[in-house]
Amino acid sequence: MIDKAILKMPKIKNIMILLAGFSFLQAVFIIGQAFYLSKAVVGLWEGGQLSDQLLNILVFFLFYTGRHVVTYLREKMLDTFSYDRSRELRESLLQKVFRLGPTVVQKNGTGNMITMALEGISQAENYLHLILMKIMNMMIIPWIILIFVFTLDIRSGIVLLVVFPMIIIFMIILGYAAQSKADKQYKAFQILSNHFIDSLRGLDTLKLFGLSKKYAGSIYNTSERFREATMSTLKIAILSTFALDFFTTLSVAVVAVFLGLSLLEGGILLFPALTTLILAPEFFLPVRDFASDYHATLDGKNSFQAIQAVLDLPEMTETERLSLGEWTALSTLSVEKLTFQYEEATQSALTDLDFAAKGYQKIGIIGASGSGKSTLINVLSGFLEPDAKATKIEVDGQLIPHFLQKEWQKQVLYIPQSPYIFQDTLANNVRFYTPDATEEQVLAAVQLVGLETLVAELSEGLNTVIGESGRMLSGGQAQRVALARAFLDQERRVLLFDEPTAHLDIETEVELKERMLPLMDDHLVFFATHRLHWMTEMDYILVMDKGQLVEAGTLAELTEKNGYYVKLVNQMRGTE
Repeated sequence: MIDKAILKMPKIKNIMILLAGFSFLQAVFIIGQAFYLSKAVVGLWEGGQLSDQLLNILVFFLFYTGRHVVTYLREKMLDTFSYDRSRELRESLLQKVFRLGPTVVQKNGTGNMITMALEGISQAENYLHLILMKIMNMMIIPWIILIFVFTLDIRSGIVLLVVFPMIIIFMIILGYAAQSKADKQYKAFQILSNHFIDSLRGLDTLKLFGLSKKYAGSIYNTSERFREATMSTLKIAILSTFALDFFTTLSVAVVAVFLGLSLLEGGILLFPALTTLILAPEFFLPVRDFASDYHATLDGKNSFQAIQAVLDLPEMTETERLSLGEWTALSTLSVEKLTFQYEEATQSALTDLDFAAKGYQKIGIIGASGSGKSTLINVLSGFLEPDAKATKIEVDGQLIPHFLQKEWQKQVLYIPQSPYIFQDTLANNVRFYTPDATEEQVLAAVQLVGLETLVAELSEGLNTVIGESGRMLSGGQAQRVALARAFLDQERRVLLFDEPTAHLDIETEVELKERMLPLMDDHLVFFATHRLHWMTEMDYILVMDKGQLVEAGTLAELTEKNGYYVKLVNQMRGTE
């Protein structure tokens, strides 16, 4: 039940040693309170005065108090440990996602990643708290009690010793069934999270095309599958708890019957019999505690393993090989045999791409959907690592294995199809690349991209909270915020556009185009799009099809050649 990754956590050895010590003390206190309680009861049974048993009663309460003090200290220690480790886990997860880029979110799903970072971390925290305590108690407390029971009544000790492994085996069998059900439940939960988030993000579009009711039904069906998976898991969990309670109660009853018969036959005295009877339920208590929280630990373990799977994803190395100052008109970039293949794909997404750039060129990347435009932009941004054996990349004559170079990314401004708007003020969203920018600089950037009307409408102007639970922005407004970020940063000289106007209507796009063109001056620009009118603004054009570079040249050269580019233009215009 304990994931191996837990044993590699900081301070885990100290925690395990302390937990073992606490479990040992708790076992001693359990035995002590049973011993002195029995002593007091037997003393009264034999006709003694209550005043004569005050010392036994006092010692019983001391052991009873000690037991609960140990429980309190252990809970407090585990609360601190699990909270600290879960906080580190969340930080590691967010940093990992940030380093890996949008590809890991696309692969796992936005809803799943959000759920993993929020509820998943909470479940992992609960898992750490429960599993360490339950396992340690189950490993130590029953055996210390069993040894003491053997000193009181060998037959009762044998009954407990025989029944305990049978209960463990039964737990393992039911545990595998519960694990299988919990895995299915977690997968259903991942699907539900992704489906729900994607539907929310596209709600306006769904309403526009009259598909909102259909998608409401789709969400209902997905949630029903999750409900059925949850109920199926709960059935197994309830069955296992019932069975465990039944067997442990039956075992205690068997011990009680044997003790009763021995008392009637005079084979055992009342004191050891009563002490054994009090300790028998305590012997099974750690197992029952473990079973009662087994489903919670399964949920936590699934979340913990999902987080670990993301943390264990390979990252690009050698991120500091490039030594690069500011990109200038004399800077050069050369790419030869650029090849990239997604893990689960059977064919390469990019195959043997050769191109070069110098200074402040504007390079258009055009092709049909699925031609590899976005993949190329993600490679150039450093989010994807190309095939190191086939690809050769040089920046200012320096050979690098990939674009995840700190000096390169200091130069890059990335504007995707759907810019992310954080739940923060409009001013801080614009300050994404330049957190130290003044309010005057932010206002100037906002005016450059035409957001002054929005600012005037907002109740608190630039200090109005937008995104998530704040003021929602339209697609065009979100793109303007992304452009304002770029305008505000005067240091970065490499612009990467990944179809930034793909989801905008033509009127908004034309207006934004007027704002974007001045931004491209004195920058190296890679502009991926399927909108033809942008090609007239490009100095050089890369034409892609099925991951290959089929043509390259200026607009005039491609038009004169009358090859694939002209064919693509005719297809897009519907004239072929």
